[in-house]
Amino acid sequence: MRAPRRQKTPVRIHTLPAGPIETNAYLLTDADRGEALLVDAPHGVLADVEPILRETGTKLVALLVTHGHWDHTGDIARIQRTGVPVYAHEADRVMIETPQSMARYMIPGLELEPAKIDHTVVQGQHLSLLGRDVEIRHVPGHCPGNVLFYFAAPGAAVAHGAGVAFVGDALFSGSIGRTDLPGGSFEQLAASIRGQIYTLPDATIVYPGHGPSTTVAVEKRDNPFVPA
Repeated sequence: MRAPRRQKTPVRIHTLPAGPIETNAYLLTDADRGEALLVDAPHGVLADVEPILRETGTKLVALLVTHGHWDHTGDIARIQRTGVPVYAHEADRVMIETPQSMARYMIPGLELEPAKIDHTVVQGQHLSLLGRDVEIRHVPGHCPGNVLFYFAAPGAAVAHGAGVAFVGDALFSGSIGRTDLPGGSFEQLAASIRGQIYTLPDATIVYPGHGPSTTVAVEKRDNPFVPA
């Protein structure tokens, strides 16, 4: 008799609020592969990531940056020095590589170390990470280079079988990202949300840069800023 096939362990998503304004980073760990990836890198998050890597027996293989604003990038350089490649959009290169360009809207006295983009991502690109397909969608309006990272279901095997999207500050639970910062545009953000987020399957779990998760269906139905 053939032995039953061992079921693949789903990827675990660890939500790690960090930095001076509690920016969400997300650590995805795959114990079967011994790999992990991190979405966004607020100040101090590496200290939260390292114990989880040890506990799960995983190694960080990629840092995905949703956008270049200071509260999402404070630990990029520190993580990059460990040999982890950084993925981000070209439109936010200046903010990541010359963070002093954000000085006028950063918290005074906050230090931000320059980092590098190892791999640029573009609209419609697909990455293979943790043995899964990751779709890139460009969602500007809050920030010129804001992208979302979408893991489809069932192949993603995350979050109870639902697809998941890490959207940065484009969309929040019941709200949207600011559009009054340099490069922001409400009209562009609304178009991004309707064209790139609301077109994902309704069951998709949306993980934003701040606050709790939500779903595409809930935001299409209830979001007061960008109705479907």
